Amino acid sequence: MSTASDNFDAWIRSSFRQMNTELEDLYFAQEDRANVEGIGETTKKALADEGLGFIRPLVAEGNTNEAFERTFATLGNLGLFFAALRRHELTNPAREHKSPFDEASALGMHMGASLGVVPRFANVHLNHHNRAVDGQPKSFTSLKDEKIFNDYNTFSILCYQRAGDALSRIPPLGVSNPAATLLFRDAHAALADVFKYNEMLFEKMDADRFFYCVRPYFKPYRVGRQEYRGANAGDFAAINEIDLLLGLCRGNDPYYSQLLVDKMLYMTPDDQARLRTSLATRPLLDEFIEASDRYAGREWFKTNAALFLDVCAAHGKAASQHHDRLVNTFIVKMSRELEQRHMAQITASGPPLPVLMKALEKLRDLRAAAPSTEFETAHAKLARLKRALGG
Repeated sequence: MSTASDNFDAWIRSSFRQMNTELEDLYFAQEDRANVEGIGETTKKALADEGLGFIRPLVAEGNTNEAFERTFATLGNLGLFFAALRRHELTNPAREHKSPFDEASALGMHMGASLGVVPRFANVHLNHHNRAVDGQPKSFTSLKDEKIFNDYNTFSILCYQRAGDALSRIPPLGVSNPAATLLFRDAHAALADVFKYNEMLFEKMDADRFFYCVRPYFKPYRVGRQEYRGANAGDFAAINEIDLLLGLCRGNDPYYSQLLVDKMLYMTPDDQARLRTSLATRPLLDEFIEASDRYAGREWFKTNAALFLDVCAAHGKAASQHHDRLVNTFIVKMSRELEQRHMAQITASGPPLPVLMKALEKLRDLRAAAPSTEFETAHAKLARLKRALGG
């Protein structure tokens, strides 16, 4: 890294984290924990002034001209700073036509455009591209519940990546290949680990601390004139690779394709490439349906089709767990305690919570292949495959 990038990174890992933690403790001690107005104003000003002091040398330097990982890390640091300004209401897209932080915006747009990603922090900056120093990855605060959230999200994402990688190796081999048996088993084991780590997250994380002190850093904010939605834990390719390769979701579904378009630039370029490959690959479900007409009695079909169904079930189980446990427990139920004045922009994606919840319920049902009279899921095709196996 350049000296300016190095200095900024060191600040993000120290004073930035300390000031955010101090402010979160002040907010959390109030009766109205969602209120940030008139609280810790001296600390807020210091956070903004210090951050801009580290950013100005980077603006003068322009693009850092470093390798992808280092430039991407610098963009992430800038995005974390922007997110903290938004969290502490030093900026708010609802009351502004453009970001009041022109220099930081210019730097973000320059780096984002050169990297092919959005000019804000993405969830990837806090999980699988978050370099630890002396055992400590970057974070907004030093609060225990933020660490739990970041760590266990990372564990689950890495497991999804294991499953996606295993499934992506099957199409070139064919579903009847003996190696596909091994790969289906690998994918199933990885998805079982997703469920395990999600369960540990739910058990360990305090709902109040998450809702009031972690979630607010994931709100939308402006870079220049453009408002960008908040970072989302689903902004990585593997979970969509699994959707598409299994055939539970389809690229020609307007709802699902819009979801992919919306998230594409929140992912790293290599993830974007993996997602495009998955969109161009024939779903494994279709391969098995076609094979069932000729090979239903063959041992390879009985073995691999059964394993395929197990993988689909594990993916749906994890999706239902995430929605029914995390989203409902840590966001929906908690939001009922909020005063109405705090409800605006409560979600990372911007829409009102009921609108977001309806969209997330549809995604859950697609991944779980649930029967539906409102939209098509893979339920009927999976039932056909089960019948071919004698189920």
